[in-house]
Amino acid sequence: MKIAIGCDHGGYRMKEDLKDYLQELGYSTADFGTDSEESVDYPDFGLKVAEGVARGDFPLGILICGTGIGMAIVANKVPGIRAALCTDTFMARCSREHNHANILVLGERVIGLGLARDIVKTWLETEPGGGRHQRRVEKIRAIEEGCGGGGGLV
Repeated sequence: MKIAIGCDHGGYRMKEDLKDYLQELGYSTADFGTDSEESVDYPDFGLKVAEGVARGDFPLGILICGTGIGMAIVANKVPGIRAALCTDTFMARCSREHNHANILVLGERVIGLGLARDIVKTWLETEPGGGRHQRRVEKIRAIEEGCGGGGGLV
């Protein structure tokens, strides 16, 4: 499986580490940048990854910035994206099982590389749940369609 990955300057070191780790786990990556710790604007990179996942070019994505907050906000503006900012493995598991998150967001200045690796592994190994979880994700899709599909607010 090929995973889209992107960051701003605040997440560059973690992105580079996670690319190697993902390869160890048997995944390949499509790197949407940035390519250094030189200051850049996180929306530019978050949007590229989110659009790639939303189009179906990649089944999943990972975004990283200093706190993860900015990237999560940007990614969740793209229809079809359910980006989850996770700071521990419990959040990672629940974001996939309960919320069917298709983008994992991490904050390099909030968590260390070891924990980031544990979060990524847990997130990738967790399957989306059915039943009540699927029903709730469908409600999220309906809200999204109502707000962005020309139908106005629900």
